[in-house]
Amino acid sequence: MSDAEELEFDDEQDQAGMTGRQQYNLVTDTIAGPNVRLKDNVIQGISVLVGVLIGAGVGWSVVDEPIPGLLAGGVGGMLVGVFGSGLYLMIYRAMKHVRKDHD
Repeated sequence: MSDAEELEFDDEQDQAGMTGRQQYNLVTDTIAGPNVRLKDNVIQGISVLVGVLIGAGVGWSVVDEPIPGLLAGGVGGMLVGVFGSGLYLMIYRAMKHVRKDHD
């Protein structure tokens, strides 16, 4: 890529009016990278905790031996919480990006 093409790319980014944080969020939401939004991380953490507690309770009450049931249910609940909150955040962030809201 020539210097002129790089300069044009930089001008396009400036014209879009996106801050560095918005550009970072756009890349991490659409390609890959760690999510540093506090709100998203709190949602994910609460979802996992609720999943673990519900799963552990169900495992404890369903299985004959309470401790293995508690552990298995907790792990299952954790997986449901992680994937469920991840799916929710994926759809939520996709909708925000469609609306050009790159907070």
